[in-house]
Amino acid sequence: MDISPSEAAAALIDIESIARKVKQSSWYRLASTMMMLWGVLVALGYSASQFAPQAWLPIWSTVNGVGIIATVAFKAYDGRTRGQNFDARSVIAILLFFGFGLLWTRLLGRFGMRESDAFWPTLFMFGYAIAGLWLGRALVAIGLAITALVIAGYLWMGDWFDLYLALVAGGGLILCGLWMRWA
Repeated sequence: MDISPSEAAAALIDIESIARKVKQSSWYRLASTMMMLWGVLVALGYSASQFAPQAWLPIWSTVNGVGIIATVAFKAYDGRTRGQNFDARSVIAILLFFGFGLLWTRLLGRFGMRESDAFWPTLFMFGYAIAGLWLGRALVAIGLAITALVIAGYLWMGDWFDLYLALVAGGGLILCGLWMRWA
């Protein structure tokens, strides 16, 4: 059975397209799990902060520590199951985002608690929107939508801002993770 050069080229294009879709699906699976994990942690952190604002430092240190450790562990496990070496770049990216945020919220910006509460989700949603330029328009939409909701809450939610952020930032990440799982 002979195939023509044009049929062979078309078959290779089909194979490349399928490989690209499998890779994107694999990335979406990992990203959706991480989004849901961080969504639960963020919702718990903001909920706890609403009712114990004086304990914000241990609350958020625990939330972020658990999140970073879980992210590193899950990425290492996922990479090992797919026969890949651990790539530390994503962990470094998370640490850079936290470092940048701490630089601005604690040193240069002199943010109050409300401003800090609004800054952190918008910082990470900015990262999602930028990543979405390469990884899919859904991340751009997620980043912009959650940022808009955070700003609206900052302006109009009053004393219940932390619970609002638990719903918007944490719940938004969970819903987006579920959506990505089904995409």
